[in-house]
Amino acid sequence: MSVRLAGRGADPGIRTEELLLGIDFGGTKMAVGVADGQGRLLAHRRVPTHAERGAPQALDRALELAGELVAEVGGPVVAAGVASPGVVRPDGIDLAPNVPGWERLRLADAVRDSLGVARVAVDNDLNAAALAELRLGALRDADPGLVVGIGTGVAAAVTVGGTVLAGHRGAAGEIGYAVTGGPWPGTMLELDFSGRALDRLADELGVAGGAAGLAAAAERPGAARDALTVRVDELARHLVTCCLLLDPQRVVLVGGVAGSTLIRGLLVDRLTEVLPHRPDVVLSRFADDAALLGAVTLAREAVPAAR
Repeated sequence: MSVRLAGRGADPGIRTEELLLGIDFGGTKMAVGVADGQGRLLAHRRVPTHAERGAPQALDRALELAGELVAEVGGPVVAAGVASPGVVRPDGIDLAPNVPGWERLRLADAVRDSLGVARVAVDNDLNAAALAELRLGALRDADPGLVVGIGTGVAAAVTVGGTVLAGHRGAAGEIGYAVTGGPWPGTMLELDFSGRALDRLADELGVAGGAAGLAAAAERPGAARDALTVRVDELARHLVTCCLLLDPQRVVLVGGVAGSTLIRGLLVDRLTEVLPHRPDVVLSRFADDAALLGAVTLAREAVPAAR
């Protein structure tokens, strides 16, 4: 599949015939895209991660797909950006439990070695999505901003002054580890509210279709709606705290679960009820591509302004 996306104005550091590569690794799906020097996607594809098969096969298949797309489009790759779950270090990745073995990967080295790309920038996937919102999307005119990702897992990213805040150890926004329930220390928010958590809840209720099927069933009064509302309430409590701490101008929701009109409506209702100053709450217009576009933006911003 090929798409076109308008990017920013001309960048003197990148010639138009040079390509940018973006790779978005997710717990359920992976996306690879090739863009022109201005960040406009020329071709991209999405494939399943097959997390249960482990990290090496996912990385190998993504790199193979990247090589195919680069050959298909044609042209030298001047830089690559990689979006990954967890906190990325030069020698590994922390807080990425959804794909066995992911913590042992060295993504920048793997891209350099496999594709011969000298400049490789790697960041957390939601931070990459937040960067895309800052440069291309809903946060271009909003400051501070909060991006909340509800997909396979749940996390947040904070933007202030046109920058995504990484935090002291690069773990800012890892709200999936927030304490929920009781007795102390209870459990983690991601075990209560995330795509995988809602998949499990759907199975427990005998609802087909996982999280999407549960959201559809919850459109009608009944057990599915009651159970889902309890989980949404838990997420809403943590988002209220985030909003009180940051006072964001706008909250952008990304990820597959965020696409549910019902879930978004319940969240907005709960924030409206208790916050003294509720921010705008919007759905990302990038659908499933926010992190991929963020990866391309990472690549673009890794190229010096003048060469």
